Amino acid sequence: MTRFLGVDLAWAEGTAEKAANETGLACTDHTGRVIDAGWARGLDAVVDWIQRMAEPGAVLAVDAPLVVNNPVGMRQCERETGARYGRWHVSANASNQALPRLAGVALRIRLEHLGWVYTDGLGAVAPGVPSLFECYPYTTLVGAAEFGYVSKRPRYKRMGTDLPLDERRAARAVVCDDLIERMWRLQSASPPLDLGSHAVTDLLVTEPSPLGDREYKHREDLIDALLAAWTASLWHRYGALRCQVLGATDPLVVEGRRGTIIAPARPEQRGGTLSVSAPGTSGPSPAP
Repeated sequence: MTRFLGVDLAWAEGTAEKAANETGLACTDHTGRVIDAGWARGLDAVVDWIQRMAEPGAVLAVDAPLVVNNPVGMRQCERETGARYGRWHVSANASNQALPRLAGVALRIRLEHLGWVYTDGLGAVAPGVPSLFECYPYTTLVGAAEFGYVSKRPRYKRMGTDLPLDERRAARAVVCDDLIERMWRLQSASPPLDLGSHAVTDLLVTEPSPLGDREYKHREDLIDALLAAWTASLWHRYGALRCQVLGATDPLVVEGRRGTIIAPARPEQRGGTLSVSAPGTSGPSPAP
């Protein structure tokens, strides 16, 4: 039974003077059952949780840049995010070595030392080896038909400035509650996700989204972790039949690692013809 882990990582590691922001955590299995869910602060706590949840062949999806080879500018996978998902109002922030918020890179290095294998999605992972890849929840929401976002992403993070602050917060909560309802319906999806199977995730359904910024961010981090875990399950089950590899042709490869984002994709969001393999396969999958 494969475990699927999702981590919505705080991009900054934190310091002795200022603790890192919360990281959302979620672990599911092939039946959609939520094995564990919650939050942690700092890489030590995140790595400890991952190791406690890990089993042979576990698949971990991380919402944070894991391989950043470019000294400046934007990674190819980030440019392709905007090019292929921009119609759905999805783009990616730039990451490069000149920026200070690279906790994802530090996390990858630590996990590799513990036996995890980073996959860029372009080759098979050996059976029984735990692997990790980079994901982006917005591409999951608009790239997977199960969520029903046909024209654009849900604005459950930033609501813009058109409305007064109190009205923005109220509108944000409405959008978030609608997203949670869509996630609730994944019980019968393939792969499934059962929010009601764990006390922490069940509260997403039974309690309305809070209006306060701190409380709301707490909930948002858990939602993104669950979306990451579901993406790991989708990739493991369907590979390139349901996902594409953004940055697959990036020539900037350092020590055998290429920075990519594995993203669920509708046919009209795809690009390229490169053959790739899902973590649970031993050979090429259909082209992305």
